[in-house]
Amino acid sequence: MELYGRILLIAMPIFLIAVLLEKWYGWYKGKDTYRNMDMISSLSSGITNVVKDVLGLSVSIISYEWMVEHFALFKIESTVLTVIIAFVALDFSGYWVHRIAHEINFFWNKHAIHHSSEDFNLACALRQSISSFVNLFTFFLLPAAIAGVPANVIAIVAPIHLFAQFWYHTQHIGKLGWLEHIIVTPSHHRVHHAINPEYLDKNHSQIFIIWDKLFGTFQEELPHVPPVYGITRPAATWNPIKINFQHLWLLIQDAWRTKNWWDKCRIWFMPTGWRPADVAARYPVRKIENIYTYEKYNPQSSAALQVWAWVQFAAVTIFVFYMFGNLATIGMPMLFYYGGFIFLSIYAYTELMDKNPYAFAWEALKTAFGVAIILTTGDWFDLSQFVWWGKYAVVAYLFSSLAITAWFVTIDFKNSATGNVLTAS
Repeated sequence: MELYGRILLIAMPIFLIAVLLEKWYGWYKGKDTYRNMDMISSLSSGITNVVKDVLGLSVSIISYEWMVEHFALFKIESTVLTVIIAFVALDFSGYWVHRIAHEINFFWNKHAIHHSSEDFNLACALRQSISSFVNLFTFFLLPAAIAGVPANVIAIVAPIHLFAQFWYHTQHIGKLGWLEHIIVTPSHHRVHHAINPEYLDKNHSQIFIIWDKLFGTFQEELPHVPPVYGITRPAATWNPIKINFQHLWLLIQDAWRTKNWWDKCRIWFMPTGWRPADVAARYPVRKIENIYTYEKYNPQSSAALQVWAWVQFAAVTIFVFYMFGNLATIGMPMLFYYGGFIFLSIYAYTELMDKNPYAFAWEALKTAFGVAIILTTGDWFDLSQFVWWGKYAVVAYLFSSLAITAWFVTIDFKNSATGNVLTAS
């Protein structure tokens, strides 16, 4: 946990700087691929994912270490060749896990968040799941286990493999010549994120594009078919926590509502998007009919609200950096309380971004939770050992945030509704 936290303290600023540079480059070139609220939503989603991972809120039914112990035919040392084998094995496994997430109803829930942005940029790469609590697919690494690749090598290579998938989430890089035949490029991945009928559910590979070509899921980006991004049932919210569970909630509702017991059982394992006929008729859900004419989710927001959303994101980022930098000091179970505060904070300000009047209730809950932590422990997770005024600064932030949220809900939202509002892009 502490090692992962230290890695994230380095990786997070790098990702954030890359996102800001892409934003600047797009503005400079006259092709800005970012919208403020979507950008904040994506970055906030990334925070929820890394906090969940640091807290260890997921388990594997079968661990890779167990498979090596029971199935390894060879015992090999940690060499450069071993690392290469591990990387290829992870990529092969990643292809199938990714493809299954696209093709089976239940598993789509954990992946829908990644596709939920209606923009395509480096920030949307950070939209990662918090809804997967059990890893069912470690067995796809069985070839590596049989070959005897040590578990510690997989543990080191896995984050490298994950981070290597960041760069190709961009519209600013065209086709890359001969590399198009070997690795996943931005062109390939634009196809993957598109909802055009020609592109849907294609290019599942993560590093080497060869898997799609071998297993029949490859599609080249076509010059006459510009990609349209998002999901066919739009999320229609900036709240990444809601997005993580939207599809699962629909499945639960459909399974409950259908009269057919066979449908109640099979809905979880049917192709993504399948619904029982009786439920689909009685409870239709919005689905994009014409991808070229639908309007992206973009509720009118005042310039003040957009600035405040950035302030809230910055505040949460500071809280997260303190958490990751002091994992050992904070310790369990207090880390879970800290993680709960982060999740409440993100839920509250993204509800405000959605202009949901209940955002004030969530902000009040966050404030009460934060104050309760300080009152019961006498400090903000030992912050006073670094700065004596730390806990007072946290209290000041909590109450000022609550007051400002109240202003937005009672005054700014009404001004927006009457059209008397300054807007920002």
